[in-house]
Amino acid sequence: MPLPKRSGFVAACLALVVLTIESAGAEGMAEQDIRDGYKKHAALTQLYRWYQFYENSSIPIENQLDILGGKVKIKSSLGEGIGHEVYKERVAQIPKNWKNSHSVKKADAEIADDGTVRLNVDITYLNEGMLEGGTIRSAELSYATTLSPTDSVLPKFTSIVIAQKGDGTVETFKDVYVENRLLSLVHYWLALIEDPARNPEPVKEILADEFSLNFSSGAITDFEGFKTWLAGPASQVQASTHEISNFRGGTMPDGRFKMTVDFDWQGILPDGNQMTAKTRHTWIATDNPADRFAKINSADVEILEPFAPLKD
Repeated sequence: MPLPKRSGFVAACLALVVLTIESAGAEGMAEQDIRDGYKKHAALTQLYRWYQFYENSSIPIENQLDILGGKVKIKSSLGEGIGHEVYKERVAQIPKNWKNSHSVKKADAEIADDGTVRLNVDITYLNEGMLEGGTIRSAELSYATTLSPTDSVLPKFTSIVIAQKGDGTVETFKDVYVENRLLSLVHYWLALIEDPARNPEPVKEILADEFSLNFSSGAITDFEGFKTWLAGPASQVQASTHEISNFRGGTMPDGRFKMTVDFDWQGILPDGNQMTAKTRHTWIATDNPADRFAKINSADVEILEPFAPLKD
């Protein structure tokens, strides 16, 4: 098919390119995977939030309960429990001097017709404080989880089963709170802008009081401008999703967080044809651990591969 003119439509599709967790295959994605992309992002949002609570003592228990269903079942080597109160009792027993780190190695999502998500995850867990003499424990863990839909875009965990696949020690503890905090922010952003409902109101929570989204279609510096973009240029595809690679995140000298990541985007046009693009995003965010999410100060976009029809 011929390419559309480089209009607000093309710029919008380029601007939409943000992220997920694995790099895209050259053959493209199945149509249903594109349409379900926002559900996967929403589940990954909750996954990365789960780890933050154990990595930063300033995260309030209320934020952790926010991701768990009221009758959530959690099973690990420590035993099995059901519900918020049992969970609160267990985490209250974790020694305050422990340092924990959770690096996600793999996350596979299966999405049912009713919106239920089965999320299977492999991580490397590090702990400083459990072993004597400052020895750092390392464990390979797997998570088998189920998340159920809610009245918002974010599902809640109804089941979490944690199994240990390996155990050892390492020389150096790696703190990954910042990375996990940024990944939850990015996946939530994607879940919101890919959601067919395209409700702008929840996005307020993740935008700083003063922000600049420097997309190909122009800079957006206020919420009214964002609402216009979401309802207009960003809505000119039937569905879209994003996959990420080359994620890098850290803390700036002023305490804010900085993230750079490459995004592979795939979208479905109104005529059913699929399009692709690739960009590099650089975000700066301000973090208050008491909030559910960090807040975006700025997002800058570099086009790596222009908006184009998907090749056969």
